[in-house]
Amino acid sequence: MSYTALGLAIAAFNVVSAVFQTPTGFLIDWIGARLILIAGLTLGATAVLVMGLVPSFWVMVVMMAFNGLANTVYHPANYAILSHLISSRRIGHAFSVHTFAGMLGTALAPASLLLLQSLVGWRGALVAAALLGFAVAALLTFNGDRLFDRVRPGTDARAAHAGDGDTGWRLLFSTPIVQNLLFFVLLAITSGGVSNYSVVALAALYATPVSLANAALSAFLLLSAFGVLVGGMFAVRTSHHAMVASLGLLATGAAVLIVGSVDLGAVLLVVAMAAGGLANGIVMPSRDMIVRAVTPRGSYGKVFGFVTTGFNIGGIVAPPIYGALMDHGYPRAVFVVVGLASLAGIVTVITRTRPAAET
Repeated sequence: MSYTALGLAIAAFNVVSAVFQTPTGFLIDWIGARLILIAGLTLGATAVLVMGLVPSFWVMVVMMAFNGLANTVYHPANYAILSHLISSRRIGHAFSVHTFAGMLGTALAPASLLLLQSLVGWRGALVAAALLGFAVAALLTFNGDRLFDRVRPGTDARAAHAGDGDTGWRLLFSTPIVQNLLFFVLLAITSGGVSNYSVVALAALYATPVSLANAALSAFLLLSAFGVLVGGMFAVRTSHHAMVASLGLLATGAAVLIVGSVDLGAVLLVVAMAAGGLANGIVMPSRDMIVRAVTPRGSYGKVFGFVTTGFNIGGIVAPPIYGALMDHGYPRAVFVVVGLASLAGIVTVITRTRPAAET
């Protein structure tokens, strides 16, 4: 399979995910998150199973599109369940553990699938992954009382479904929600630049060995995961989430700009990238708390679905920018764009206002 063909399948996933995530959020607020989450897991597992069983490129593209549809469920459903179920006193910890678990799964998936591929082939690896998805869906089905999302017809759900007023689309296009969407776009541009382009940019800029550049990137990612847990502790100990996020963004931007400005040598390069990763991770629980603070009860699904679409937007916008900079011989500009995107995120945080529905 060519890289172009693989790119088409990935594009199908991302386009469907970006288009349908917000409508899925509305559906979650209307009928409840648990059933939609189970349906999403089942759909995703089915799509992966078909990819493993049917040897057809176009079937794979269609199944990746269905996987994108399944992906629209996870952010709005998970955040709606957590926001309804966990008390305000502990929600910061819940957000941090949720994000950390996602990062851990992302880190473990490639190695796990490669191991399975070596044992049963790549199709067998996909079938095994699908079976895991079905198992999780079954677990949630038979333990549904543990995921009580407190949405009841005629109360929060009805308000969340209202198409007029400040609980429907007007809420999503209110200033604070749009600012949060932009915040997520900038975070995606920041993380995408570091994760996908820092290694090649370091090699082009300072002739940094690939092994050292990868070690620096690994330090960023590892400390970012640890920073999420640290950020969770901050999130439950202070209500000044905008300040925590701003300081984290400032530190991340400063670290990346330093890396792009000075050849630090091996040790300091790893230290600087680790510091930037730690700060980047600390931002994430406060990021989620900021979104929750401006979301009326009963609208968690649609709001989190809408703002996390920023990840898709950033993922679409960033690669052509970074790719063009590298193609035209401006590796330093990669770090400049990453740093400026991180610093620009501060503006979206400190200038936010509360929506009318919260007043």
